[in-house]
Amino acid sequence: MNTKTMDGIMFANMIRGGAATLSANRQLVNDLNVFPIPDGDTGDNMFMTIDSGVAALCNDEYPSLSTSASIAAQGMLLGARGNSGVILSRIFAGISRGLEGVEKADVTVLDKAFETGIREAYSAVSTPVEGTILTVYKDAVRFAGSRIKRDSSLESYFDNFLSELRRSLERTPELLDVLRKAGVVDSGGAGFIYIAEGMQSALKGEAFDPAASGCIKQNNIDFSAFNENSVLEYGYCTEFLLRLQSAKADPDKFDLEGFRSYLNSVGDSVVVFREGTIVKAHVHTMKPGDILNYCQSFGEFLTTKIENMSLQHNESPGMQKLGSGTGNPRKTYGIVSVAAGSGIKEVFMSLGCDVVVDGGQSMNPSAEDMISAFRRINADKILVYPNNGNIILTAQQAGSLYRDAEIIIIPSRTIGEGYAAISMLDTENKTVEEILEEQKEIISGVVTGIVSRAVRDTRQDGLDIRKDDYIGFVDDEIKAVSGDRNSTLEKLADSLDTDSFDIVIVVCGDSVSKEESDTLYETLSAKYKMKDIIMIDGRQPIYDYILILE
Repeated sequence: MNTKTMDGIMFANMIRGGAATLSANRQLVNDLNVFPIPDGDTGDNMFMTIDSGVAALCNDEYPSLSTSASIAAQGMLLGARGNSGVILSRIFAGISRGLEGVEKADVTVLDKAFETGIREAYSAVSTPVEGTILTVYKDAVRFAGSRIKRDSSLESYFDNFLSELRRSLERTPELLDVLRKAGVVDSGGAGFIYIAEGMQSALKGEAFDPAASGCIKQNNIDFSAFNENSVLEYGYCTEFLLRLQSAKADPDKFDLEGFRSYLNSVGDSVVVFREGTIVKAHVHTMKPGDILNYCQSFGEFLTTKIENMSLQHNESPGMQKLGSGTGNPRKTYGIVSVAAGSGIKEVFMSLGCDVVVDGGQSMNPSAEDMISAFRRINADKILVYPNNGNIILTAQQAGSLYRDAEIIIIPSRTIGEGYAAISMLDTENKTVEEILEEQKEIISGVVTGIVSRAVRDTRQDGLDIRKDDYIGFVDDEIKAVSGDRNSTLEKLADSLDTDSFDIVIVVCGDSVSKEESDTLYETLSAKYKMKDIIMIDGRQPIYDYILILE
């Protein structure tokens, strides 16, 4: 084949092919985790991110390349999970920006759009790290771009792009010492290669399994839940893509904030953002027809979706009636935290969190999950505690997309940091800047240690580790190892100069028995007689124990 131009239908099919190939190989990507515990989730995060783009394109064909790229990018921005997922979504957001207004693209136009993807991805990370998906993507774009000739085709461009992706991935351990020590390549870069392979296969007309994409959906709606005698209580979930039209209103003068204010006046749970001349909106309303008529004064619809939320409510008993909000008057500050484990989630709620988003290691929430949490809080400002280093970027992305409250990200990287920061939060008569500074200072004084089971043999930090051993670690440094989790926790506590802290908190995982917990409490109480020893039944997965020192 010698394809010279790409349109929107081809691009959408390539995204589907990329998602399908990554889906088939995501466990291989997960297994590239640097740390020898069962927390590898890069493949899952990247798949769920790109699959959100596939779902946004589902069942629709857009001849315009600009439209397809924009819709896919917006879906990925909302569906982004984990650091690699956020970076992936930003790559495609940059590509979309580079293709704005383009109906069809040759290799030169596509290459320039891919270059925009580099800039967008790097700008999403406050401190870009080389040897990651950023480097792998950048190297491949620069190499493929340098090989463009007058007779270049899309196939030859992707051949060059993929060959350099693979070479760059093999170089990642030379750039990141942590990869070299673990004997692995960067998992995010590996995930992107599978996406590119799938895109190349689709470009060449090769078949892929559509069941691996978000387009295969099960329709299990019980229509009997809303019959001839029902009363509409929950309104309609209304979503649409609106193409601004010059014949109706000047797109350059379109007032996005005024548009958002109108939607808030006739509904709630509003999310609106613009990409070029396309406006994407989500709103819960009793009268979707009024909204659609209003929107047509600015342009024409590319897609619309209207769903009776009474049917959704039948599936999800926790849904509130439209307009009821939280049932509380608007307040100045709200709090969102992320945690896994019913026990630790209950603790965060008792500390004053308005919403605890389900998530943590190996189960990162999406940007849309975070936005859904923001919608449930009736506050001017929302403090967000990610409690995991792999969730901070997602929280920041969600905050950048949300407009109905000021979102303040507290950079808590562990459950321990989030627990301490929220328990000592004081917002009285303070500015946001003062609150943020105090919270960062509290976080800096907390040490969080983890005990978890090893999933492979390895040697790290001077310790020989066997599969199924328990390891105790802080950040990326392994401090203790043994065949018993209680012994590992004790060794970990010894290594952290626990005597210098006032409070010792142990959060017990879902596999820890009451007998083990009681025994550990007695041991720690005897050893640290002057300390407050607090045991919490966190019931979290993966981490047998979380040790918090304050």
